[in-house]
Amino acid sequence: MNTTTITLTVNGHVHAVDVAANVTLLHVLRNLGYTDVKSGCEKGDCGACAVFLDGVAVNSCLVLARQADGSEVVTNAGLGTMEAPHPLQEAFADAGAAQCGFCTPGMIISAKALLDENPNPTEAEIREAISGNLCRCTGYGQIVSAIRLAAERLARSSSSPSSSLREEGREADPQDRLLVSDDLTEAGEPS
Repeated sequence: MNTTTITLTVNGHVHAVDVAANVTLLHVLRNLGYTDVKSGCEKGDCGACAVFLDGVAVNSCLVLARQADGSEVVTNAGLGTMEAPHPLQEAFADAGAAQCGFCTPGMIISAKALLDENPNPTEAEIREAISGNLCRCTGYGQIVSAIRLAAERLARSSSSPSSSLREEGREADPQDRLLVSDDLTEAGEPS
């Protein structure tokens, strides 16, 4: 099997990973234990796997792992902790925007990308920003309310919230090594 070693910094943790040419960033992140990055459609339609790649929101299922070599990845879990959640995470909880929770991490990534660009979006702009994120539970009303609530809280805050890049209870070796092959099982997960 022909593999290449790549290095990723995920939520502040450095990982060296051996990957085959056809392995996506989504599969690498899942294999490293970042379960907040959800595997939904695996073709860029649902937004459940959204992460920040060098500061830009992307669907990780559409990025080959080799393309992310040397990059910094931030997942929803990297935005805050249970003790110090990001205002979006807190607003999603307060507004009841998470039901089954499957879409929530990707939804929060898309919402943060919006608020980073436009701190006072209209409802139409919020709906446009999350149009690439599918939710089967909420009907989007609570999600829109949560994003508006976060925008209001951020506007009232005198300083920007600090992003915590540590994950609750996660210990990482600076040179975690993982082999991700191109052999896929029927479920589509790396073997």
